[in-house]
Amino acid sequence: MAIFKGAGVAIATPFKANGEVNYDEFARLIEFQIENGTDAIIVCGTTGEAATMSEREHMDVVKFCIDKVAKRIPVIAGTGSNCTETAIQLSKEAEEYGADAVLSVTPYYNKATQGGLYAHFSAIAKAINIPIILYNVPSRTGCNILPETAVKLARDHKNIVGIKDATGNISQTIKMMSLAEGCIDLYSGDDDQIVPIMSVGGLGVISVLSNIAPRQTHEICQKCLDGDYATARELQFKAYPLVKALFSEVNPIPVKAALNMVGFEAGPLRLPLTEMEDANKAHLREEMIRYGLEVK
Repeated sequence: MAIFKGAGVAIATPFKANGEVNYDEFARLIEFQIENGTDAIIVCGTTGEAATMSEREHMDVVKFCIDKVAKRIPVIAGTGSNCTETAIQLSKEAEEYGADAVLSVTPYYNKATQGGLYAHFSAIAKAINIPIILYNVPSRTGCNILPETAVKLARDHKNIVGIKDATGNISQTIKMMSLAEGCIDLYSGDDDQIVPIMSVGGLGVISVLSNIAPRQTHEICQKCLDGDYATARELQFKAYPLVKALFSEVNPIPVKAALNMVGFEAGPLRLPLTEMEDANKAHLREEMIRYGLEVK
């Protein structure tokens, strides 16, 4: 059975002005997501700025999210690292806290071979019992899980069950799904490719857009799941300008600005990320209003 179907939010982590995690606002954001139909929460991923958290802080945020959600929807913990032992440690801890699954990104910077990727993810899979979703985002990591490697991992390890595909390469995605013959669940890692990915067998999206438009993102996915691709396509087209604005600077710079605009106290970013440029922020605001969001 799939961990989730539909729109899973790659949730942002609110910070206070002094840089500490704002747990009160994080709790508010979690409740907003659940109340508005989000199908799963992915905590401490790229959008959650896990890369600038200490390991202890990272896992404190994961535990807080798991406890707050309290099994109402699945919680998937980002536990990837470019150090295999660290990824194992974080994944074990997430399992102990009650995570429904982990999201494990390809080892960034190291640029492992396909054999290295297989060994890395195999070691994690052997160390935990909960499901693993692989995260393939070559533009950020410099490393690409090829279709053959993803399928071999899913076939050789029963708890490697899915992949977040943020390659932007639909040809590679189709090849993977044709080789997989149903052995791996596919999720779009890009909000502008929800419908294309779901049309070739994807079950949903791990979404940045969902932070500010959870119900709308869920609806795109649900129409696909219902087989109503005509409506899903129109909803995808409607969201496209806003999605592009949300990626006009590196994620999560724009989405944190957007959260602040809709009334959340998402707070600042942690260096080396900086605040959004004024021109891009003005354009983002315009697209949010055009999309029908209430902006403060």
